[in-house]
Amino acid sequence: MAIPTVDLSPFLTNGGDDEDEDEKKAAAVDIIRQACSDYGFFQVVNHNVPLDLMSRAMQLSKTFFAFPAEEKLKYSPGEAAPLPAGYSKQPDRSPDKNEYLLMFQPRSGFNVLPNYPPDFRYVVEEMFIHLRQTGEVIEKIVNDCLGLPPSFLKQYNQDRSWDFMVALRYFPANETENIGITEHEDGNCITLVVQDEVGGLEVKKDGNWIPVVPCPGTIVVNLGDVIQVLSNKKFKSATHRVVRSRERSRHSFAFFYTVEGDKWVEPLFEFTRGIGEAAKYRGFMYKDYQALRMRNKTHPPSRPEDAITIAHYAISS
Repeated sequence: MAIPTVDLSPFLTNGGDDEDEDEKKAAAVDIIRQACSDYGFFQVVNHNVPLDLMSRAMQLSKTFFAFPAEEKLKYSPGEAAPLPAGYSKQPDRSPDKNEYLLMFQPRSGFNVLPNYPPDFRYVVEEMFIHLRQTGEVIEKIVNDCLGLPPSFLKQYNQDRSWDFMVALRYFPANETENIGITEHEDGNCITLVVQDEVGGLEVKKDGNWIPVVPCPGTIVVNLGDVIQVLSNKKFKSATHRVVRSRERSRHSFAFFYTVEGDKWVEPLFEFTRGIGEAAKYRGFMYKDYQALRMRNKTHPPSRPEDAITIAHYAISS
C-alpha cells in the first residue's frame, strides 16, 4: 500500500471558471479528505517549491552535517527562541538517533546558521519561505476538506512566528538499533517533509507500518495534533517514525506549520455542539502543550508509554 499523491497545480492557478480545473480540485480534495480521516498522511507534487532549490538545500545540508563535530557545535542554540534554534544532537540516552539544525523564519533574530558554504543561509531561507507558502495552500485545502467557512483556519492561525524548519541527519543503523526517531505524532498543525533518496519514513495505518517511498520532487504532508483537536478527531494526527538504513545516513527537511504559543486550542463548535457531539479534548494553550512535549525530550520518562501526548487532554467518554 502506498500513501496517496496529489497534484497541487490546480490550487496554484487562477483558473476562473475552468470546469476541468474545478474537477481536478474536487478530486484532490476528496483524496486528501479520505487520507486525513484515515491516517493523516499524503504527499504532493507540482507544489511550486523549485526542484533545483530542494536539491541544492539537500546538498548544503549534507555538507553541513559532514563538518567535524567541533565545527557544528559553533552553531549551538541561543536562549531566546521558543525552541532551540541552531545545531543540536540527540543525547546518547535518547532512543532517537539524529542531529539537526533548527531555524525560524528569516529575520526572526533567532537563527544560528553557518556562513559556509556561502549560499547556505540564502538557500535555507528560501526553502523556509517556499515551504511556508506550501503550508498555506495545504491549510486552505484542509479547511475545505473539513467543510469550514472559507479562510476559517487562515484567520484562526494568522501568526506565523512559531513556524520552524529543521534540517535533519539520521545516523546509519548499527547491529542493535535501527530507529532514527521513535513512533510519535507531531504537536503542530501541518508538517511538510522533503526527504532524500535513502527512505526510512513510515506511517502507521490500522496497526501496520507503511513505508513512504522517496520520490524526487515530492513533499510529504502529515497532520499534527492541533488539527486533530480542532476537528474533534475527524482528522487524524499521523503516527509515524523513521527507520535507519545500515548503509548510509538519511537526510531530510521538515517544516512545521504551527500556531503561536498563546493560541487557545479546543475542538471547534462545528464538530461538537454544532452537530450534537461531545468534545473529545479539553482546551489548552498551545505553548503549555509544547512545554510538556519538550519535557519528554529533556526529562524522558522511564517508560516510553508515559511520554506526554495529545491524549493528556483527552476527555474520557
